[in-house]
Amino acid sequence: MHINDWHFLIVGYLFTIAVEVPILMVGLSPRHPWQRRLIAGLWVNACSYPIVVLVLPPLLIDEPGSSRTLYLTVAETFAPAVECLLFWLAFGSRQELWRRSMLRDMAAITVANLVSFGAGELMIHFGWWEKIFGCIYQMFPFLSPHQIAS
Repeated sequence: MHINDWHFLIVGYLFTIAVEVPILMVGLSPRHPWQRRLIAGLWVNACSYPIVVLVLPPLLIDEPGSSRTLYLTVAETFAPAVECLLFWLAFGSRQELWRRSMLRDMAAITVANLVSFGAGELMIHFGWWEKIFGCIYQMFPFLSPHQIAS
């Protein structure tokens, strides 16, 4: 089944934040109030996820001689690196530079990314994305890539 990239962007983002935000709520250092943790989880993913889903695949998968392994290596390095940088730029301070709280924040972001990557791979392995989108396209036939193409 072909899944429209823009549809996957929305559903995949919701899946990603459902996995990552709880990890960030617990994992980010206590110096961040819960509202900041929540907003940060939504925001950093909103910044990185479109690049991982819409920009990198055509550059790294659709080119001759490219591979899914290369894409995953680049995407799964890019996402936590950019999210850590964005988080630091938004909520970091010189006083926190290289302190335990900063390292904890960066570790929490990295762990959240690794867990959501693993969860996404399980979704692929068990065919759950196809089942989810099969249901979506059945409920909303006008969204089906087959309907759009015709």
